[in-house]
Amino acid sequence: MNRKSLLLLTALLMMLSCTVQSKVDNNSLLWSISGNGLESPSYLFGTHHLVPITFLDSVPGLKHSFENTEQVVGELDMSNMAEMQMKIMSESMLPNGVTYDSLISEEDIELLDSTLRNLVGVGLEQLGIMKPALLSNLISLTLYQKFYPTLSNEISMDQHFQEEALLRNRPIIGLESTEDQIEVLLNLQSPERQAEMLMCMVKNPDLLKEQMDELHVAYHSYDINVLYELSEKELPNDPCPSTEEEKNALNRDRNNKWLRKLPDIIADKSSFIAVGCLHLPGEVGLIEGLRSLGYTVEPVK
Repeated sequence: MNRKSLLLLTALLMMLSCTVQSKVDNNSLLWSISGNGLESPSYLFGTHHLVPITFLDSVPGLKHSFENTEQVVGELDMSNMAEMQMKIMSESMLPNGVTYDSLISEEDIELLDSTLRNLVGVGLEQLGIMKPALLSNLISLTLYQKFYPTLSNEISMDQHFQEEALLRNRPIIGLESTEDQIEVLLNLQSPERQAEMLMCMVKNPDLLKEQMDELHVAYHSYDINVLYELSEKELPNDPCPSTEEEKNALNRDRNNKWLRKLPDIIADKSSFIAVGCLHLPGEVGLIEGLRSLGYTVEPVK
């Protein structure tokens, strides 16, 4: 797997948050955080890790908000991408003694191999040592690039904000470590469960395309209420349902950990907080979580 694929896969791994639980009262991707003893406001921005950074020019108030903060906070400190990629790859291998022959049927192996060859250019002979969760992410990434070939210069919004912070000699803070994300995205499920979800996605490509289209449109409309509705939408006879534990691990549990860290961070310095947009809305989202801690959180218009 080449460097470009690893960079984009890292961005995709950060994008895969799944569930929120209630609407917010205004549509915006950018929110100010004030009150509760803060000397200066901080700002919360919902990113889409695979939308090109040119989109940022269209967000009202974004440039002013970024320039009037003293540090950048992200899901990860992305200052050492090479080390991050090495850690991801080292944890992406199947456990000893586990093979795709032991996880899926011979018919499914043929289908998966054909899908990988058509999309990625190589099949299970080269990728069969990888965990099914990584192959799921790789297929999703490749399809996203196929449907929306717009990611600019291999840089995600999250990486862009951090690079701009470095140019201004501002600190960068990661809310979690690479190991934290690896645990959720590559190790939360058993290899058997990962294989089940992988084959469900391979057998239902139209469903994945529909979800990507809806997410893409909602994000470009700055409409996190629609993003909320999409993430809550229950499909009749959903062929690939996630369990409550899986949903909570991707969103609620991570938000709760971040909310324990953010008060000290924004009290120390005014911060520009850039995290995946599906972490913002909902009863367990960051907007309501910060409000419950006593902060005033308002959309920037």
